Amino acid sequence: MARLDVTEHCHNIAFPGHLHTQESLGFAQNFRFQDSDTVIVTYPKSGTTWMQEILTLIHSKGDPTLSQNIPNWSRAPWLEQFYSPEVLGASQSPRIITTHLPYHMLASALKGSKAKIIYVARNPKDVVVSFYYFHKMANFLPDPSSFEEFLDNFLEGTVHYGSWFDHVKGWTSHSNDLNFLYIAYEEMWKDLKGSLERLSSFLQFPLQPDELTNTQRHCSFNSMKENKMVNYTLIPEEIMDHRKGQFMRKGKIGDWKNIFTKQQNSRFEDFFDEEMLNTDLTFIWE
Repeated sequence: MARLDVTEHCHNIAFPGHLHTQESLGFAQNFRFQDSDTVIVTYPKSGTTWMQEILTLIHSKGDPTLSQNIPNWSRAPWLEQFYSPEVLGASQSPRIITTHLPYHMLASALKGSKAKIIYVARNPKDVVVSFYYFHKMANFLPDPSSFEEFLDNFLEGTVHYGSWFDHVKGWTSHSNDLNFLYIAYEEMWKDLKGSLERLSSFLQFPLQPDELTNTQRHCSFNSMKENKMVNYTLIPEEIMDHRKGQFMRKGKIGDWKNIFTKQQNSRFEDFFDEEMLNTDLTFIWE
């Protein structure tokens, strides 16, 4: 299923046709969640891969065997991708499921569900920079041209997967309707041990001290960057061109300062302040 130049549209949001079909997007919206499911919800480039690795390791009590031998897209498959019905149909409970979909597309499917929802948010300046560089290497995403143009599209919400602002506001505004945990990428970066304790408590998978230590070691950025089951080097170059960049590039807080101009930063902050006016979400920028 190449379809590298195909774009699917659903709910006025663009999705890469290499990964999604109308059928798979429909499957996601009508999915029957189990109460034992854990759902990782992210906007792209917000710590998805990191959380997939963390949950795998928590479930295995720090044993890296699964994470070092099974690709993350099989361990924690994306609900809306074309292969999902087959993989999830063969998955045993408790399942880890990943999605980039906005809340309104899954609201009906999640109604009344006790599935655990973990929403990972990242400061949007770092998101847009990471997403821009990902477009440069992912041949199933449009050529981003200049960062200036990509930033415009990001603020307008016309990039693939839609508006970051709508995504984060949509999910967090319905947190009380769900079995929901919000965690920030920056929080995990600054206090990984504390974040792991918080996550394991939410999941009701308590870890012994040695299990916590092993989990922390194997989900470090350097460990994941060297793990071919995580770093996407298993993907053929015609789909993801690793000569143009690394999927796991830096993973740091504040990398946006290396690419934003003063004018771009000022425009971004004005837009951010207006869009997030009625929310109480705060972000660590550097």
